[in-house]
Amino acid sequence: MKISSPAFENGGTIPSKYTCDGLDISIPLVFEDVPENAQSLALIMDDPDAPMGIFVHWVIYNMPATLEGLPEGIPNEPYLSEGIRQGVNSFGNIGYGGPCPPNGAHRYMFKLYALDIPLEVDAGLSKHDLLAVMNGHVIAGAELMGIYAR
Repeated sequence: MKISSPAFENGGTIPSKYTCDGLDISIPLVFEDVPENAQSLALIMDDPDAPMGIFVHWVIYNMPATLEGLPEGIPNEPYLSEGIRQGVNSFGNIGYGGPCPPNGAHRYMFKLYALDIPLEVDAGLSKHDLLAVMNGHVIAGAELMGIYAR
């Protein structure tokens, strides 16, 4: 399974458009080679370089396994079309919160998970709650990393 973005290369710089210094809209993503037996997809975006520990920027789950990616600018709403749900980020909001490092360059990890079950749970899960619900159901994973510096 693979995850990529037309906005930046893996290990490359995230354009400011997708950060708190720009429009702060979600980054377009492309999903490839999802296992045929996958029932749903989940995505977590976080910053492992945050000074107070891992900072979560996006939690989105119950995406159809047939989804080929996400367009830019996903609305910050708990429930989206096709049963997709969004969780709470470390800003305390539902949906996407762009990179906004206090200083220096930070890495932003996009982790895509293929699951053997649909995640028909309520919207608003935290990263921790989502990982608990997914436990034992992850059949494949992929990562994309981008860098942003202020």
